[in-house]
Amino acid sequence: MNMSSSNYVQLLGREIHFMDWGPREGEVIVAWHGLARTGRDMDELALHFAERGFRVLCPDTIGRGLSQWSTAPDDEYQLSFYAQLADAFCEQLALDRLHWVGTSMGGAIGMVCASGLAQPRMKQRIASLVLNDNAPELAQSAIERIRSYAGSPPAFDSVLELEAFFRTVYKPYGWLSDAQWRRLTETSTRRLPDGRVTPHYDPAMVRQFVAHPDDYRIWPHYDAIDAPVLCLRGIDSDLVRPETLAAMRGRGPGARGGLQVLEVPGCGHAPALNVPGHLEPIEAFIRAAAG
Repeated sequence: MNMSSSNYVQLLGREIHFMDWGPREGEVIVAWHGLARTGRDMDELALHFAERGFRVLCPDTIGRGLSQWSTAPDDEYQLSFYAQLADAFCEQLALDRLHWVGTSMGGAIGMVCASGLAQPRMKQRIASLVLNDNAPELAQSAIERIRSYAGSPPAFDSVLELEAFFRTVYKPYGWLSDAQWRRLTETSTRRLPDGRVTPHYDPAMVRQFVAHPDDYRIWPHYDAIDAPVLCLRGIDSDLVRPETLAAMRGRGPGARGGLQVLEVPGCGHAPALNVPGHLEPIEAFIRAAAG
């Protein structure tokens, strides 16, 4: 049985690629990847839920993976435009209700959507929100670390050298099998005109941090969320600080009893969502929200 298909859709004048897993009639999960990653990072999560009757949609953000690169990077590589794309995606696929699972940047897009402040229709659609090592405020030192490797992606003569680089820079993801490291590499590799290989994204996407330096300070969006929220934090995360989690507990969904927090052992930024210890709590949370 083929559990997934690869698809392309035109949104706001841009071609966006997404993977579509599971039965069309299943309860919908939108799983959105992190800053310099692709929707294929969600394969394990998508398969887990597809086998349980859910439909899981995993887009590549504009400028990543197989999605088109922006011709207006300072305007389009920012959370507000990503939220517009998410809204257009839901319109195009006629998604009226969904559960959002977002890793890092994907979680921030989910918060902007679930608040309804930027895209009112999204607030009505999102029945639950999973933040995978993301919060309404991020540690600046960690942002600088991510910028340092994402803004100047290295190039290598061979795919195996690129895999070694990924194994180093993404070690905080926690345990991945050799096959999973290989797939992560092969699904996020592009070849340059000189024949070398480099990560599969537009380096200009880090312009977000220059053109929109406060883009990830989104407390007003968090405060406006009514949907239940599950926040996974890698126990060694340098991006989500314990004091930020404490603040989340005291306001917005946290103040209304709608926040659950799970510290994930053996991970930093961000848990790979590929083992039962990651997937089972997410499944229990989504099933509870689905009723």
